[in-house]
Amino acid sequence: MAMTAPTKPPHTSPSDPASGPPSGESLHSPVIDWFDENARDLPWRRPEAGAWGVMVSEFMLQQTPVNRVLPVYEQWLARWPRPADLAKEAPGEAVRAWGRLGYPRRALRLHGAAVAITERHGGDVPADHAQLLALPGIGEYTAAAVASFAYGQRHPVLDTNVRRVFARAVTGVQYPPNATTAAERKLARALLPEDEPTAARWAAASMELGALVCTAKSESCHRCPIAAQCAWRLAGKPEHDGPPRRGQTYAGTDRQVRGRLLAVLREAHGPVPQSALDRVWHEPVQRARALDGLVADGLVEPLAGGLYRLPLT
Repeated sequence: MAMTAPTKPPHTSPSDPASGPPSGESLHSPVIDWFDENARDLPWRRPEAGAWGVMVSEFMLQQTPVNRVLPVYEQWLARWPRPADLAKEAPGEAVRAWGRLGYPRRALRLHGAAVAITERHGGDVPADHAQLLALPGIGEYTAAAVASFAYGQRHPVLDTNVRRVFARAVTGVQYPPNATTAAERKLARALLPEDEPTAARWAAASMELGALVCTAKSESCHRCPIAAQCAWRLAGKPEHDGPPRRGQTYAGTDRQVRGRLLAVLREAHGPVPQSALDRVWHEPVQRARALDGLVADGLVEPLAGGLYRLPLT
C-alpha cells in the first residue's frame, strides 16, 4: 500500500454497532482516527513521492513485505525519479535493479508502464482512473490505488489486507476467498465514504489496519479500533471452513531456480554463457524449464553461441 499525505478529511459519525453488521459509517471514524495516530512513516506516503513514487511502490509491494521493498524503492527513485528516466533505459536494467524482490515480471511491467506514460501522457502519471487502467501492467487494484493514494480520489482499493479486514469485521469469517469476488467488490463500494478525501483516507487506513493489527496469522484484537463491532470476533472467531488457503512455498520450486538464474545475469556486465547458468542448479530438466520460462516471459534474451543476457528491448 502506498499514498501521499492528503489533508485530514472530515469524519463521518458512527452509528450504533449493536443494530446489526457494522456499517461503513460506524467503521470510518474509528479506523481513520487510529490511522492518524499509528500510520507508519513510509517514503511513498510523503507528498514529495508524487504519483510516480506511489506507482513504483504499488508495483513493488505486491506480494513483497515493506522491509524488503524500502531499500530497493529508495535506489529506484534515486536512479529514475520520473517515468521518462526509466523509459530511456533497456528493460533489462529494470530487471537488474529489481534485485531480489521476487516476481521480476513486475519490473518489466513497470518499465512498460513508464514507456507508455512517457509516450501518451508527457511523462506524468495520469490522474484519470480509466487512463491508469489502460497502461500496460496496470490492473484493477493498481489503478485504484494510484488514483486514491496519489490523487485523493474515491475508489475501492482491495488488497489482501483490506479484504481480510472486511471479511472479519463485516462478513464474520476469518479469511476472504482466495481470489477477489464480485461480492467483495460490492461490499467495498458499499463501505466507501461519499466524500473523496475521506474515501482516500479510508482506503489507506483500512489497509494499514490489516497490515499491522488484523493480520493473517496473529490478529491483535486488543489493539483494534473496531473490535467491539467486529462480526467475526463477536461470533467467537469461528475457524476458516472454506477452500484451503494457498501456501507460499519457495524452496526447490521453479521460482527458486529462476531466481538463481536471474541473479547470475544481474551480476554480469555482459552476456553469460550457458555453462555459468548450468552451475546454479543441479537438476538439468528443471533448470532448463526455468530458463525457458524466463525467456518466454521476456526476462532473459538468448543470443547466438549459447549466450544469455537481460533484455535490451
